[in-house]
Amino acid sequence: MANGTVPAGGDKQQPHVVCVPLPAQGHVTPMVKLAKALHCKGFHVTFVNTEYNHRRLVRSRGPAAVAGLPGFRFATIPDGLPASDADATQDPASLCDSTMRTCAPHLKRLIEQLSSPGSGVPPVTCIVADNVMSFSLDAAREASVPCALFWTASACGYMGYRHFQFLMDEGLAPLKDEEQLRNGYLDTPVGLARGMSRHMRLRDFPTFIYTMQRGDILLDFMMREVARADAADAIILNTFDELEPEALDAMRAILPPPVYTIGPLGLLLERLAAAPGAAALATVRASLWKEDDACVRWLYGRPARSVVYVNYGCITTMSNEELVEFAWGLAGSGYDFLWIVRPDLVKGEAAVLPAEFVESTRGRCLLASWCEQEAVLRHEAVGVFLTHSGWNSMTESLCAGVPMLCWPFFAEQQTNCRYACTEWGVGVEVAGGVRREALEARIREAMAGDKGREMRRRAEEWKEAAVRATQPGGRALTNLEDLIHDVLLPSKSS
Repeated sequence: MANGTVPAGGDKQQPHVVCVPLPAQGHVTPMVKLAKALHCKGFHVTFVNTEYNHRRLVRSRGPAAVAGLPGFRFATIPDGLPASDADATQDPASLCDSTMRTCAPHLKRLIEQLSSPGSGVPPVTCIVADNVMSFSLDAAREASVPCALFWTASACGYMGYRHFQFLMDEGLAPLKDEEQLRNGYLDTPVGLARGMSRHMRLRDFPTFIYTMQRGDILLDFMMREVARADAADAIILNTFDELEPEALDAMRAILPPPVYTIGPLGLLLERLAAAPGAAALATVRASLWKEDDACVRWLYGRPARSVVYVNYGCITTMSNEELVEFAWGLAGSGYDFLWIVRPDLVKGEAAVLPAEFVESTRGRCLLASWCEQEAVLRHEAVGVFLTHSGWNSMTESLCAGVPMLCWPFFAEQQTNCRYACTEWGVGVEVAGGVRREALEARIREAMAGDKGREMRRRAEEWKEAAVRATQPGGRALTNLEDLIHDVLLPSKSS
C-alpha cells in the first residue's frame, strides 16, 4: 500500500504487535510513541503495562487513559514485586531483577489469550519489547512469532554497557574500594573503547560499572540483557544515524540482527499522526504523573530564550541539601525558571524549599510536579534545559534546538552527558556536588555567554538534522517501513 501502510482488513489478516516496555516512565514514553507509529502503519496494538503502572495511569489521567482505541488496546501483567499504590518509580534493581525472573510466564499466557479463537482481536503476529525485557524473546519463540528489541537509550549508551566486560578485563572495574570514588580514579581515560568517543573517561560509562561487587544486580542484569540482543530478530533505536555514526557502526558490526534507527520518535510520530484518521491517537498518553497544564501557559508572554527549564526526569533523586543548592543557584542566576519538582524527587522525605527562596523568586519562577515536556521545550521562551541527561530528554531537547546544562545521575546518563558536551557541542556539565555559585555561573554562560551562543547554534543544526531524518525519504521513515516489511509482518508463507 502507499506510504508503506499495511492493510487492516480484507484478504489479509491485520498484523498484531504486542509492545512490552520496561515499566518505568523513561521506557514507557518512547514505547508508546513506537506503538502509535506502528498503529498508524496498520497494526493492531496491544500495549502491556504492569499492574502497578496501570493503577498509576488511572490515578494520573483517569480511567480513559487505559480505555484504548479501536485497534489499540492495553493489557496488564504483574511485575512480581509486593503490591503497592505508591506514586513513585519503583527501585530499579528490584524491578529489573523481578521482571527478569517472573514476567515470562505471564506474557506467554497473555499472548495465548490474545491469539485464541474468540479473543475478538487478530492473532498476535509479532512482539516489540524493551531490550531490557528480553524474556519476551522466549515468549515470542514459544508463540512462533518474530521479536524485535527496542533499545530506548542512546547507541553510545548501548556500547557503554557492551564494554563492561572490556573494562573488567582491563582491570579498571570493579572498583577496589570507596577511596577510588574520591581520589579521581573515575577520571581515568579510556580511549580504546570500540565505537565510542576518544574523550571517554571511566566515569563516562554507565554508572553500574562503578560497583565494588562483581555480582552487583544491575551490573549483571545489564551485561546479560545487552548480550541477549544477539538473539533478537531486529534491534530498534530511537536515534538517527547522523547523530551517533561511530556507535551505530559498532553496533551493526557486533550484532547479528539488523539495527534500525527510527528516531527521533517524537518528530516521526508527528508526521505519521498527521495522516487522516490518526487524530484520535493524541488521546493515548502514558504519563505516570499528572501533567500540569499551567506550565505552557506560564511561558506565554515571556521573551524568547529567557527561561531556564529544569527537569531531572523520572528516576533521579537527591538530598534536600542538594535541592536547596539548586534552588539558590537558579534564584541567583537572575533568570526566570520553570522547575519540575517530582513528588518523589527528594530521597525518603518531602522536598522543602526555604521560605526566603519562595519569596525572592515570586513572579519569575513556576514550580510544578510534572509537565508535557515536548511542548515546554518547543516553546520559544525556553533558553536552556537543565537536565539529568536521560535519552528522551536529550532527543527532545535536540529536536527543539535547545542547549543543555547536564547533571547526570544514573545509568547511561553519564555517557549521554559526555557526548552532549564533547561530541555534539550542545551541553555543558554541572559537575560533581551541586554548589549554588557554580550553578549560577553555568546558567549565565549558557544563557548569554559565548559558550551558550555556540551551544545554541549547534543545537539548531542538530534540530535540522533530526527533521531531515524524519521527512519523507529520510532514514527514519525508510527504516520504519523496512522494519515492518522485513521483520514484523507475517511471512508470505505463513
